[in-house]
Amino acid sequence: MTIPDKKHKGLKRIWNAFFYSVNGFKACYRTEEAFKQELVLALLLIPLGLYLGNTAIERLLLCGSLIFVLLVELLNTGIERAIDRISFEKHELSKESKDMGSAAVSLSILLCLFSWITILFF
Repeated sequence: MTIPDKKHKGLKRIWNAFFYSVNGFKACYRTEEAFKQELVLALLLIPLGLYLGNTAIERLLLCGSLIFVLLVELLNTGIERAIDRISFEKHELSKESKDMGSAAVSLSILLCLFSWITILFF
């Protein structure tokens, strides 16, 4: 049995993966207000992080922490969509899964905030 889209190898697989990623970004941007807000904030703060960081490590932490928030938001949205795909019916495990994804986003935002505060003020 061949899994759909697993038959491609090499450059064709990489090419397809790139467009799947673009589609994922588009879908998240189109449907998730939190992702839009975080993306706008990242686009504004990444240049500032590159300017304010004194070393390569500081610039990496300032910018990387913003990208990390986006990454966790994408994963959280994927979890939410998978749960919704299964059923819109209220279920405690579905609620817990979505709450855990939300908690992960909150922790990524705290990490980002602590990184910026530590680098800029200490």
